Amino acid sequence: MSQPMVFWISAAILTVGATLLVLLPLTRRVKPSASDSQYDVEVYRDQLLELDADEQRGLIDHVSSEQARAEIGRRLLKSAKAVEVDRTSIRPQKSALREWLTLATVIAIPLISWGIYTKTGSPDLPAQPLAERLSRPPDQSTPAELIARAEAHLTLNPDDGQGWEVLAPIYLRIGRPADAITAFQNAIRLNGDTATRQLGLGQAMTAAADGKVTPEAEAVFKHALELDPKDMRPQFFIIDGWMQQGRLTEARDLIRKLLVEAPADVPWRDQAQAALTRLDQEISGDAPDVSNVEKTGPDASQVEAAAGMSSQDRAEMIETMVAGLAEKLKQSPDDVEGWERLVRSYVVLNRPNDAIEALGRAKLVLSADKVAQLDAVAKDLGLEDEPGTPEKN
Repeated sequence: MSQPMVFWISAAILTVGATLLVLLPLTRRVKPSASDSQYDVEVYRDQLLELDADEQRGLIDHVSSEQARAEIGRRLLKSAKAVEVDRTSIRPQKSALREWLTLATVIAIPLISWGIYTKTGSPDLPAQPLAERLSRPPDQSTPAELIARAEAHLTLNPDDGQGWEVLAPIYLRIGRPADAITAFQNAIRLNGDTATRQLGLGQAMTAAADGKVTPEAEAVFKHALELDPKDMRPQFFIIDGWMQQGRLTEARDLIRKLLVEAPADVPWRDQAQAALTRLDQEISGDAPDVSNVEKTGPDASQVEAAAGMSSQDRAEMIETMVAGLAEKLKQSPDDVEGWERLVRSYVVLNRPNDAIEALGRAKLVLSADKVAQLDAVAKDLGLEDEPGTPEKN
């Protein structure tokens, strides 16, 4: 028997079986429950028997017995009539129409579902078991399949430090920071402690906290700096965390230290100097209407300057910072400057589709004047996005 035939027979059996399980209970008669009048009838009958017994034992005279019997009989007849009325009103009636509707439904549901599947599904597509997909050559596998293959390997070989080290930055890049934390921790445990691994762990912890440099992440960045004092990347995250916490003086002093120690031609010097000037104004109280200098993410020039350092690790750091900005915009969607920075950052990172998608999301939450401001930015960047505010649902 061919594979498509087996599929259709199995689908037919399962569909009809499931439909019958749902609809057949609707055809069953419901046994009516006993009414109060039914109980009254039983009580009055017992009273008549007890009255006869009392009369025989001489506990009641004949005249009184007849009077009581007449009263009980009257109540018994009344209750018996009530019972008959109840039975007539709730007696289930077998409905031919209902049975035909049930039968028609049982037949129609499989036919409709199969008809839709033949139009939209792929019944002739051969089966693709997971094991078979994971056994394909790497160049024929999707990224998700490659990750699943690596995860299956690490499940069987949890002490493969190299596997954890390869998978950790991938988790971070695809937005699975919790898994990245576990992977970096395993890589450190199995392969040893290095500045690069500690930096990756700190980045994963920051991403897991929606871009916030937690005290735990700050400690990790400081440890990475201890392992490699010449690496400036951990210091960038430490500065970011201090600014988030309002520790402006410490952030300013560290920026000054970086500017003194760094070569004169580093591409981020202008941006660091601008940040230093802003911090000086904040600390002295000269900056107007600013009470919180929490960093919301890099602007495009900062991303471009950092990218110019031609380091894969720096690129990963930028990706994390941009992801943090995107998360913060979910909490403060009316921040048009934040949307501008996000769009420009995507363009600098050569991710135009993400930039256009960010524009679309921004237009759903911003007012008309802010949308016009964002349209001007999109036009300046040459993004293929129609200006104007999209219809809000």
